[in-house]
Amino acid sequence: MGGGSEALHERLAALTSWHSDWRDLRVAVLGLGVTGFAAADTLAELGARVLVVASSAPDERARLLDVIGAELLVDDMAATPDALVAFEPELIVVSPGFHPEHPVLNWAQQAGVQLWGDIELAWRLRDKVGRPADWIAVTGTNGKTTTVQLTATMLAAAGYRAAPCGNIGVPVLDAIRDPQGFDVLVVELSSYQLHWANRNDAGRLSPYSSACLNIADDHIDWHGSAERYRQAKAKVYEATQVACVYNRADQVTEAMVRDADVLEGARAIGFGLDVPGPSDLGIVDGILCDRAFLDDRFTSAIELTTLPELAEAGLDAPHVVANILAASALARSYGVAPGVIRQTLRTFSLDAHRIQVVKVAGGIRWVDDSKATNPHAADASLRAFDSVVWIAGGLLKGVDVEPLVATHAGRLRAAVLIGADRAELREAFERHAPALPVFEVAPNETGDVMPTAVRLAASAAVAGDTVLLAPAAASMDQFADYAERGRLFASAVHEYLGGEADDGSDSPRQTH
Repeated sequence: MGGGSEALHERLAALTSWHSDWRDLRVAVLGLGVTGFAAADTLAELGARVLVVASSAPDERARLLDVIGAELLVDDMAATPDALVAFEPELIVVSPGFHPEHPVLNWAQQAGVQLWGDIELAWRLRDKVGRPADWIAVTGTNGKTTTVQLTATMLAAAGYRAAPCGNIGVPVLDAIRDPQGFDVLVVELSSYQLHWANRNDAGRLSPYSSACLNIADDHIDWHGSAERYRQAKAKVYEATQVACVYNRADQVTEAMVRDADVLEGARAIGFGLDVPGPSDLGIVDGILCDRAFLDDRFTSAIELTTLPELAEAGLDAPHVVANILAASALARSYGVAPGVIRQTLRTFSLDAHRIQVVKVAGGIRWVDDSKATNPHAADASLRAFDSVVWIAGGLLKGVDVEPLVATHAGRLRAAVLIGADRAELREAFERHAPALPVFEVAPNETGDVMPTAVRLAASAAVAGDTVLLAPAAASMDQFADYAERGRLFASAVHEYLGGEADDGSDSPRQTH
């Protein structure tokens, strides 16, 4: 196969521009999700011969593949499809989520076929419209989407043409092909995407500024270990040009910056909820301060906003404030003025399903934080409230929830367990809070999971409590995604509180 030849490797290494000769290059794209289709569309536009291999193909996307001139192979890929071998791909573009030890990827490596992710492909093609946009790269276990949206909003308010993209929902391959072009792309990067990024060749990502917001165990089942997960996240700092933004409260992120191979002149910029040191952003007497990007040597700190102002905007939860400081650091690295940041924060709204108040009734607050898909995110959410009826559970992805339960048992009024991995949570409560009322939504109630969970939570909550959906787990066991989980929770809350009173016919089931 030509994929292993030295000449092919040289050709692929030279493909660092939209204007390079991609014609008739045989490229296979694995996956037909949003990212996979964007890759196929981009490659077809370049003139490459494209074969998309996917385990399923929605009718609309299959039709569009035919329109753009790409071939489609539907296969479960339990083994390498014969049609893929016969295609003799010279390059394979891997959609995020394909496990590194997937049978097709093992075959490709043995055959000498180059493997790229969508981020590497996009970085190589970033000169599609005039001058390439600068990239600001953001990763972390939690808070990525909020930080990316904040940063992009601050940049846009300062007059830059900026776009949030990447793992946030808009593929970066679509962003680089925007006809008008951008000054800067704020790119959310998952650990899956970073796994395939940043090799030491012409395709190496080199962000203008970068941030890893925090690190906690997540996706262990995919990466194989916590160390490999951290190694993937650390790639965000490689070859950074101007500012490496890290979390002072998270020593792992600081070590990542210290170990990164950055470009000469790049600075380490810390953020945290404590008093900032030189080259940091932080909080002094309720004032968010910048001590990193000072106007002159006589200025000791620059005020960005205050905690009371953030409280008025509903942005004062501690983990949200940390995201604000990180976004401010990234925006300031690009020259955004403090006044612009302050004005942006006065009107910014958090994304749906991120500590979103659904309703307040009878002195009880109902909060949707369905986006808390791992224990680290749930921990931050729980810390924002004093007395909680906690709705938790789903797919835990190999992560230990016992420390989370042990930490927050004292603030819980009750817990309602949902999802496939309830046993781990139940056992943790039995060890650390044996007297706590813990209810379960039984498996045969999956179709009615949220109305049942809401009813059980209401039976335990009293005035002053917060009923909090912060599952600490992924949603795919019972829902299409975390957004559907949150929407169904909100719908159940409104139906329960807005309809007739509960007649008491459904008695709560406690697990202990």
